[in-house]
Order: sequence, then structure tokens, then C-alpha cells
Amino acid sequence: MSRTYLVTGAASGIGRATALHLRAAGHSVIGADLEGADIHADLSTAEGRAELVARTRDLTGGRLDAVITSAGTVRFEPLTISVNYFGTVAVLEALRPLLAAGTDPRAVVISSVASVHPTDPDIVKAALDGDEEASLAAAHAAVERGEGHLLYGSSKNALARWVRRTAITEAWAGAGIPLNGIAPGTVVTPMTAPMLADPATRQVVAATVPMPLRGHASPEQIAPLLSWLASPENTHVTGQIVFIDGGADATLRGDETW
Repeated sequence: MSRTYLVTGAASGIGRATALHLRAAGHSVIGADLEGADIHADLSTAEGRAELVARTRDLTGGRLDAVITSAGTVRFEPLTISVNYFGTVAVLEALRPLLAAGTDPRAVVISSVASVHPTDPDIVKAALDGDEEASLAAAHAAVERGEGHLLYGSSKNALARWVRRTAITEAWAGAGIPLNGIAPGTVVTPMTAPMLADPATRQVVAATVPMPLRGHASPEQIAPLLSWLASPENTHVTGQIVFIDGGADATLRGDETW
């Protein structure tokens, strides 16, 4: 049965591969991105988030079966927090009523194996408190003291924790809407290409995201997992961050988390 999906970040990388995967399966996909998609919206701003929600409502008639949020950035600046965390959360919260009106509704976010890397606790706490101004101020402070590298992991850590605490609430689990995330390792996309092209940076990536199973992934290898988590076949998986990282998390943390 054909379903209607919204995929953010659909113009490139994992979002594009997922949109193509779903369309190939016969589903209707609305893509959102800064450009090159059905909806053009900047998720770093309140106006852009509202635009995405309004356009989605118009295009779907107020009924949506699944949302996959792939939009994200990896910059050593506060924009990373605005897009990766606040943009994602605002869109999902605003679209939840459309999902509740859909058939077998599902939502999936993209976190990262970077969520287990060192973070800035002030950024994460303010994000989980819903205080974007304070979170951005903490991000600015981190950049100023030379710790801009903590922003990406902080945004993904906060997002993973938001999924864990939100998925089991009455608004989501109680309404029959599974909410999950995935945590990819290094995926070869336009976002990561510059890092992987530089030998020194590539060495850092290999050390921080060790992937003993087949090395770096392609976006096409990530899409099927997103598709399944957002499908009616997923009846009981919720509140989970599924690592699809070639063994990076197991290498970095071992068995101590279990």
C-alpha cells in the first residue's frame, strides 16, 4: 500500500537516497531542503520551520504517514545546534497531529555515532530544556574557547536523548506513533566529502569513528533501515537509537553500556 512520507534533507546524502528508495517502492515522498526539493525551508530559523510545516500541511491535506528527518549540518558554529536539534524537534512536534491523522504513522530522526563522543553539557541541557537562546549562547562560548568540535556531537546527543524521553509519552507511544532514531557511522556524502578528501582529517575520522565492518557506508546502505523503521512492519520498536555504524559504537564503548 502506498504511503505518504516527508523526508527533510532530501536534496542530498542520506535524505536523497532515502527519498529515492521510498519512491522506488511506490510511495509518495515530499522532499524538503534548502533548495532542490518540493519544499524549500531553512530549519535554522523559526520562519523556515513554520514554512515547512505549513507547506507539508497544504501538500498532504493534513494527513501524513511518516516523517524522516535527515536535514543536518556539521559546522563548528552554533548553526549546527539550530538545524540538527531545534529544527528537527520543532518540525516533529508541529507535524505530530498530521501523523496522528495518518495510517500506521511513524517518525525517524538521524542522530549519529558522534552522540557518544564528548559533548558540551551546557549545550545539551539547554537544548533538552527547550531553551534555544541558552543553547546557542553555550555553543558560542564553546567556539570562543576553541571547542567548536563539540557542537555536532552535542546536537546529536541531545537529539538522541529527546527521542528516548519523548517516544514513550502519551502524545507519541500513547497515540500509536513509534519514534526512533538511527546513528550512522561515517557515511560518504557531500557533507563528509571534504573531510574524507584530506589525508590528515581522514585519519582523525578513522580514529574517532572506527568501522571494522566494511568501513565507510554509502547513503544507499542507510536508506533501507530508515525505510523499515518508518514502515507499518515496525510495530513495537520505539525510543531506540539504532546504530548503523560498522561497529564503531561497539569499538568505542565496548560492552559497558549493557
